[in-house]
Amino acid sequence: MDSENKLGDYLRARRALVRVQDVGLPDDGPRRVPGLRRDEVALLAGVSTDYYMRLEQGRERHPSDQVLRSIARALQLDDDAAAHLFRLGLPVFGARAATSLTAAPELVRLMDGMPDVPAFLVSAAQDILGANAMARELYRGFARYDNLLRMIFLDPYARSFYGDWDAASRLAVSNLRASSSQFPADEHIERIVGELSLRSPAFVNLWARYEVRPRTSEVKHFVHPRVGELRLHFETFAVASAPGQHLSVYSAEPGSAGHDGLVLLRRLAEQAATDAENSASEQAFKKGDTRS
Repeated sequence: MDSENKLGDYLRARRALVRVQDVGLPDDGPRRVPGLRRDEVALLAGVSTDYYMRLEQGRERHPSDQVLRSIARALQLDDDAAAHLFRLGLPVFGARAATSLTAAPELVRLMDGMPDVPAFLVSAAQDILGANAMARELYRGFARYDNLLRMIFLDPYARSFYGDWDAASRLAVSNLRASSSQFPADEHIERIVGELSLRSPAFVNLWARYEVRPRTSEVKHFVHPRVGELRLHFETFAVASAPGQHLSVYSAEPGSAGHDGLVLLRRLAEQAATDAENSASEQAFKKGDTRS
């Protein structure tokens, strides 16, 4: 779990990721800890070393917009990482209430109306709020299809399902970091961070890096037990009517191996639905036969 000095924790973590040669400072040999020293960040940001130290130590909690911009440049933060810095340094900047954990019926119908691609709805904490048949079939090998973070870090199946587990886990954590800054009052984010901090050393190591990158669009590499390798384009869309929720969709270019894999995945999903219907009918018949 994070300490109460979230701004200081973030500054220390990001400072450790910047090399002196990256910012044009002289390399004076091996260092006891990686990254820049406090006085070097202060120099680059144009603030006093004492002031910067107070920021890291949590003794100064009201930095100005200008100071934060200067520190973001000094630490070479990209747009997402800089936005996270502002949310920590200026709590009113982009602060939002806790998110909804209910999937609107309209979104459920939308996902079910996309039979050719896996589509699912997640909360800010990456809880699975809804999914169509294709998505359920894609993730069928997991013991539980309930939260992407739990699935990645706590289910052994994830290591074989993700073609590059290290990359997938790092992206998942940096995305959760982005959500945690946008929704600081979300209890579900706090709960998932606490659970994984206790149960997964790999999560703890990645969480401590303070990398911030919301997922929007990328190529995913999966190894499905029945379909084989799948390389799919991932796109996520923010749900305007439910802040914090995102609709995620996988697709593939027609004629590609990924597209062929999706065709097979749809057949498996249809067969699973047929089997479920037959099983339900059989159970209903048995109940009726018993009553007679």
